[in-house]
Amino acid sequence: MLIPENHLQFIIEVAVLIHVGIILLFNVITIPLSMVLFLSLFLTIILTALFGVDAAFLFLPFVSHHEFTHPFGPLAVFAWVTLSASANLLSEVDIKSSSIKTLSLILFVVIAIAGSLMHRSFLLLWLLGWFIGFLIMSKSFRKSSRITVKRILAVIAAGVAGFGILEILATIFNQPVLSPLLRITRLEQYAMPSLNMVIKNTTLWGHVQGACFWGSNCLGGSDGYISLPMNLINFFTLPFPLFSGVLVTQKDYIDYMLPGIFGVAFDFGYGGLLLLMGWCLIVIITGFYVLRKYRSKRKNGSRRYLGREALLIGALAAFMTQTIIGLFLFTRTIDGAAMLTYIFLSALVMAHAVIVKVRM
Repeated sequence: MLIPENHLQFIIEVAVLIHVGIILLFNVITIPLSMVLFLSLFLTIILTALFGVDAAFLFLPFVSHHEFTHPFGPLAVFAWVTLSASANLLSEVDIKSSSIKTLSLILFVVIAIAGSLMHRSFLLLWLLGWFIGFLIMSKSFRKSSRITVKRILAVIAAGVAGFGILEILATIFNQPVLSPLLRITRLEQYAMPSLNMVIKNTTLWGHVQGACFWGSNCLGGSDGYISLPMNLINFFTLPFPLFSGVLVTQKDYIDYMLPGIFGVAFDFGYGGLLLLMGWCLIVIITGFYVLRKYRSKRKNGSRRYLGREALLIGALAAFMTQTIIGLFLFTRTIDGAAMLTYIFLSALVMAHAVIVKVRM
């Protein structure tokens, strides 16, 4: 049936449509490096401004913030890594890109500060995205620096310093919402009951009937703990159960700071979790395979796929980052509006496989 009957069917249908749409788009338009560079720079600047304004709202009276870092955080990783990869590719073909690299570093710092003020989890996502992107680019470009113990320790030190600064700011401005220690306490207080409920009630393809928030109306699977944005579901007037804020007021259920593997397992069962992780492996392996093809073409003197190579590096780094943070740290990173970003990044990676199959 085309009309989905539960959250899982809706997720699958939207995922298929997005993947097919991006694959068709990739086959219709050309993607030169100049266009990728411009669009990635434009998107990075837009997200920088968005995160900056939203973070400023935390300190202003009578205005509310919107927490854009959750749905758009992985998109920011994609945009920035793509921008950095584009600059490196310009250097590979002997075009000066020092000004672009300088601008990208400035944007990197601004996004890190603004995003981490909004959510501590974003700082982890941002640093991990940079690290994965750096690893991919260090293998792709002969001029990139190698990973050293000193650099790894520097990244860890930057993360610790960032959390320390946030704790100091929380004390100075009397803003507990900025405190990483408060988040750790919250994790202990609410995530553990959620974990206990998941382990006791998860089955192969869902959860025990009646174990979820809806009680006797519980579907036993696809109850909406993991779903697409509520606005999208309401737009199509689909008769699905929606939490509509329950995760904020009823934290003894699936807490959004619980690792995503538990949220996915509870809503779609252990079978659904295995299928999702299998798809993640397919996307990542496919991405690296296509990237190797692009690199081989570039080293043989072809400039035809430079734009696609930069795009793939950004999409692959962002997809891997969102997978690690979402599945193994925080459910919210792959839930709701963030799931649309996740599906979009997956489609951006897989679209390259079709191009390689058809044209190479």
